Amino acid sequence: MSTNILDTDKLVFKFNPDLSEIDWTHMCGLYYKVNWRTRVEEELEPAFRKSTWTLFVYSDDKVIAFGRTVDDGRYYAQLADIIVDPDFQGHGLGKKIVRMLNEKLINYHFVTLTAAPGKGEFYRSLGWKLQTTAFIWPQGPKQLRQHTDHEEQ
Repeated sequence: MSTNILDTDKLVFKFNPDLSEIDWTHMCGLYYKVNWRTRVEEELEPAFRKSTWTLFVYSDDKVIAFGRTVDDGRYYAQLADIIVDPDFQGHGLGKKIVRMLNEKLINYHFVTLTAAPGKGEFYRSLGWKLQTTAFIWPQGPKQLRQHTDHEEQ
């Protein structure tokens, strides 16, 4: 983690901003910085446009963290892409993003998320519970290895 000192009082949190003003190249770079699967601008912007809620955190007019929801408007919702630039981690931004997005999904029957490998304790610390009935259709050997009990056949 960087020695960057973050003045959290100067951060700007924006729900559903004008997505045409987002620097999608920079956004793809944030996915890369957290070692997630590569994203490309031409696909990322339309994905965010289909999200019900998007939340961007700015420091000095630069996106340093974000998250979004994908849902059907009533029954099922999922938090997706909760990312904090590693240079700004450790200041509670991830927790705040999760809480702010969750507050938008109060009356849903199911609210879920898929945690990045190794991040389960972070979500448990916020009150999330491990679901015993969720399944995934692995999109390749890496996803099979990281997100499933691949010993189960």
